[in-house]
Amino acid sequence: MRRTARLLTGTALAVAAAGFVTAPAYADDDDGGGGLEVFPSQAVPGTQITVNTAECGAEGTAAGDAGAVGAGVFTLAPSTHDGEAVGQFRVPPSAQPGTYEIVAKCAEGDHQVTGDLVVTLTAPRGQEPRGSVKTGVGGALGPDPVQTAAGVTALAVAAAGGTWLLHRRARGDGI
Repeated sequence: MRRTARLLTGTALAVAAAGFVTAPAYADDDDGGGGLEVFPSQAVPGTQITVNTAECGAEGTAAGDAGAVGAGVFTLAPSTHDGEAVGQFRVPPSAQPGTYEIVAKCAEGDHQVTGDLVVTLTAPRGQEPRGSVKTGVGGALGPDPVQTAAGVTALAVAAAGGTWLLHRRARGDGI
């Protein structure tokens, strides 16, 4: 039993670690140069997407178009990171699963770069939601120990009362 638990734990950790390694998507432009980086390259509807490229020069800007996925246009502005232009958009909640081409056209000249975004209905490994859900059902040491103790006391009183009533009924005293 302990051996199986260790094996399953090790396998789960290996799968989780592999899920954290996600690479951004790169696509070559028409001229065979660099491309458009889309991160994360796989997302669910509602995810914030960051797009960047170094193809527009150190001070260059670009007009981004995520209309294929339904997000519309966005602007890529110069950033401090290696002369890249960076922009963001959000995948709309109505986006359907599939692969969508994201386009950025540099403000200077006719230079255009593209990248792919894969939309799925399930979160990629390593991007699962984290945290707790407020369900109203607390644990033994929930957020308020006084309320937990009051609940336990109420259950104990109810159990004792039920036992007393069943005992009276068994003796024939009636209720």
